[in-house]
Amino acid sequence: MSAISVRGVTKAWESARAVDDISFEAAAGRFVVLLGPSGCGKSTTLRLIAGLEDVSAGRVYIGESDVTTLPPARRGIAMVFQSYALFPHLSVAENIVFGLKVRRIDAAQRALRLQRVAALLGLEKLLERKPSQLSGGQQQRVALGRAIIAEAPVCLMDEPLSNLDAQLRQEMRREIRALQRKLGITMVYVTHDQTEAMTMADQVILLRDGRIEQDGTPEELYDRPATAFTARFIGTPPMNVVSLTGHTKAGQLLGVRPEDISISTEGLAAEVEGVEYLGADSIVACRAGTETLIVRLPRAVHFAVGTPVKLSWNQEAAHYFDAATGLRCS
Repeated sequence: MSAISVRGVTKAWESARAVDDISFEAAAGRFVVLLGPSGCGKSTTLRLIAGLEDVSAGRVYIGESDVTTLPPARRGIAMVFQSYALFPHLSVAENIVFGLKVRRIDAAQRALRLQRVAALLGLEKLLERKPSQLSGGQQQRVALGRAIIAEAPVCLMDEPLSNLDAQLRQEMRREIRALQRKLGITMVYVTHDQTEAMTMADQVILLRDGRIEQDGTPEELYDRPATAFTARFIGTPPMNVVSLTGHTKAGQLLGVRPEDISISTEGLAAEVEGVEYLGADSIVACRAGTETLIVRLPRAVHFAVGTPVKLSWNQEAAHYFDAATGLRCS
């Protein structure tokens, strides 16, 4: 059974379409990521699921219920936003149970749920503090606690980690994923960060200009991108997508991931444009004719700018795309 079903949904303002006839299914208990660059429609899609925006066309189902015209409070969902929106004058405990008080859940039930959520998120010793006394990661946990204490089967998250530093983002990614698995809830998570998508998701829905570019597992988007756009968006660094005489047919582009390219004694003639040392890896930019190819090599390498090199890769690592449409050829 699908926890969420989006069917032919469009959101338009006059002549502009933020979301253009998209359809997808999110199975119960799955972690689904809406991924894409700024302005692609991912946050709007989440708001349409939540009922914070009205759909122009199409239907939204949560479970077996058509919720297209229902207000957010009647959709059986929880939400976490980029802004934690904590009440500064309330304690951590009061912030977490605020929604339960509004819904007039009795005090004994509120206390029981609060104890369970605080233990789950490691907030037991912080319940009497105010938000101003918390770190960014602790505030994020409070926002998560406020969402999951509702015990809704569906949780929607809109770029919840974007205000955190890189190390804390990595820690919180693991915590949110572990929490989702432990609770068994369906989570739809919006991000522009493909690393978040690849490390957290069961299912990635990549959006571009309000439409779905590819819908699949992280492995499917990485190993078999359906379009050149997907190929360039997924991966760190992303796939090289180039036109090389002798390596592509007319009207085609060649795609090769940087980690699949080797510097050897035979292959495509190129010269080094620069090297970035990242510790475990080095990123080498190489110029071949009018194209630049990025090569990812283990550990430190030392090439002067202008050094001639030969680039090679296995044929199994090559991807081909139609130069006009961007669609995968093979």
